[in-house]
Amino acid sequence: MKVLHLISGGETGGSKNHLLSLLKNLNETEVLLGVFQEGKLSEEARQMGIPVIMYGQSSRYDFSVISKIKQTIKDNQISIVHTHGPRANLFTYFVRQTTPFKWISTIHSDPSQDFIKGGIKGKIFTTINMTVIKKIDHFFAVSERFKQMLVGFGLPAEKITTVYNGISFDEQLECKLSREELQLKEDDFVICMVARLHPIKGHTVVFEALKKVLAAKQNVKLLLIGDGPERDDLEREVRDKGLTENVRFLGFQQDVHSYLCLSDVKLLASYSESFPLVILEAARAHTPVISTDVGGVKDLIAEPSLGWVVPIKDAEALAGAITEAITTRNLPSLGNNLYEKASRLYSIDQLAKSTEETYKKI
Repeated sequence: MKVLHLISGGETGGSKNHLLSLLKNLNETEVLLGVFQEGKLSEEARQMGIPVIMYGQSSRYDFSVISKIKQTIKDNQISIVHTHGPRANLFTYFVRQTTPFKWISTIHSDPSQDFIKGGIKGKIFTTINMTVIKKIDHFFAVSERFKQMLVGFGLPAEKITTVYNGISFDEQLECKLSREELQLKEDDFVICMVARLHPIKGHTVVFEALKKVLAAKQNVKLLLIGDGPERDDLEREVRDKGLTENVRFLGFQQDVHSYLCLSDVKLLASYSESFPLVILEAARAHTPVISTDVGGVKDLIAEPSLGWVVPIKDAEALAGAITEAITTRNLPSLGNNLYEKASRLYSIDQLAKSTEETYKKI
């Protein structure tokens, strides 16, 4: 069985890590990775020995890739095309008009929110995206909540398989950074937020919450890991709110684990997620998590002994959770509890096994 995975190629966060982990651990499936542009994804895939086909789109509107994808399917006798993201879905839709194969897609985010703040163009792309996904044969939803979301879009439940994200908990990762190297004090309360600088990730609400927390506690530092289109606006917002001394923009970092290790808590403030891989990465680092109630987060953080879950877009609740985390004395216990549950239920082995079982069924 041969499967072609299609993705834009520009990903640097959770969807990249999810896909690379999956492809590395599929034992009974021959896979090819097709990307429309070079980036961290294709670079790391080649280093892992995953065969990569680069279609070299000159722009997002370069439709010449359609014939190239068709040729890939024909030359390699592809039986399943597995897509990730709106661009891959759109071009696969056109390929499907004349080329037979089974089509599976993993929905990594709420498709109705993928082009938030995109203006008229964003609304057009959202309409196209929502139309295209209804042509797909089968879906992977990375949480039960996401499965119900897809059902709400009118997709039949029997076409959706819930497969939770997974990572390897067997790797012995090192903490290669110290607080001293980052000019952080030992008594600083350090919050790590790993997220694209994009409106849907909730940075603005985090800044509002941080301002409330700083009114009572000054030694709080927020480390922002990630880049994105909103960086200039967010840096301006930090200056305007007087948070420059407390917020650091560190850009993309390859070694997220080291930042999680030196932090007191991991923060996720997204308005929409499926199942955030970075929460599992925090669990692997034994770092407690404060998260908004998105996707499958509550499946993992099901009780207070595992961390904090707050409503989306609620700066007051977020500030309250941060304050509780600062004052609690059992942060290490929360981190250990999270590790024990995540390593038991969210391994890369279960992700790969469930994926291959679905491939066979399809």
